[in-house]
Amino acid sequence: MKHNLIIADDHKMFLDGLLSILNSESSYNILYTAKHGGHVQKYISINTEEKIDLVITDVTMPEVDGITLNKWIKNTDRNIKTLVVSMHNTPEIIDSLIENNVDGYLQKNAQKEEFLKAIETILGGEKYFSKEIKDIYLQNKFEKNKEKEIKLTKREVEVISLIAEEFTTQEIADQLFLSKHTIESYRKNLITKLNVRNLAGLTKYAIKKGYVSS
Repeated sequence: MKHNLIIADDHKMFLDGLLSILNSESSYNILYTAKHGGHVQKYISINTEEKIDLVITDVTMPEVDGITLNKWIKNTDRNIKTLVVSMHNTPEIIDSLIENNVDGYLQKNAQKEEFLKAIETILGGEKYFSKEIKDIYLQNKFEKNKEKEIKLTKREVEVISLIAEEFTTQEIADQLFLSKHTIESYRKNLITKLNVRNLAGLTKYAIKKGYVSS
């Protein structure tokens, strides 16, 4: 039984490479290739009677990107599987795709064998993520959980914000009506609590959390 595939990618060389891999496999039929997700949405909307098994898509494309396309497909027809193949592998992109039920995610430099394995796995009803993608996803989850555990008190936020704004210990003490010694204790505790090495680390943390503008 042949599986019907659609490919969306705006890089011609990559598209041609993928087509030559898939055309050499007798079990795959390429229904349609597109330069961006909008064309795929149109094709699926018009050809409602056609059995579409899998859409392979890049992430960054003009007009409609792969994240938007994946979400649209999953909301339109749950039977259509999706495989994202991309150079981009930031935790935000991976998170967004996984949240929207993507069936697989590969990096563009994957070997031919891994492409075919991913497609076969997904068409067999399972998910497929390359090792690099899994590692990034898990690392990000781990970091997020670690961050969740750190809760700063209102006073600690005030102190770290003033440190980031380059106030001296004495100035911070005056502003918060506390002793210089108390501010020094806060500073030491914050360095330990946030696992940073120095004031620069505290400043970076305050900027990242939006306590002060960079």
